[in-house]
Amino acid sequence: MESEREIIDLQPGNLNPRRSQPINLNHYATKKSVAESMLDVALFMSNATRLKAVLEQGPASHYYTALVTLISISLLLQVVIGILLVVIARLNLNEVGKQGQLNQLNNTATSLVAITIVINVFITAFGVHKTGSLTARTSRNPL
Repeated sequence: MESEREIIDLQPGNLNPRRSQPINLNHYATKKSVAESMLDVALFMSNATRLKAVLEQGPASHYYTALVTLISISLLLQVVIGILLVVIARLNLNEVGKQGQLNQLNNTATSLVAITIVINVFITAFGVHKTGSLTARTSRNPL
């Protein structure tokens, strides 16, 4: 090795002159965090819609307490995951001193995502059935 900061080209046989430079891992990690954040926002909106549907059904519906609790926990975890992803995206992966902290934050975010997935599986299993004005409108006036 010529230096400690040598960057490894992950595509050695690449003949394209534009792609001959090695991959910037910090840029890659930032893109990855932004993509995860977008997916987190989509799941957050889905869960907010589910919570609205459960609240519209009222406490008389089956599994009301369980669904409100699970959806609320999922929403809270998604907010925490979103904050972690923003922190991860702002830290520089190329700084050796911060790599341990970034690894810990990434592991924490990954664990919270796994927990959120399990919670959302239970939310789906208990089921949320939409009722109210939207159902009445669509049943009377089918497109």
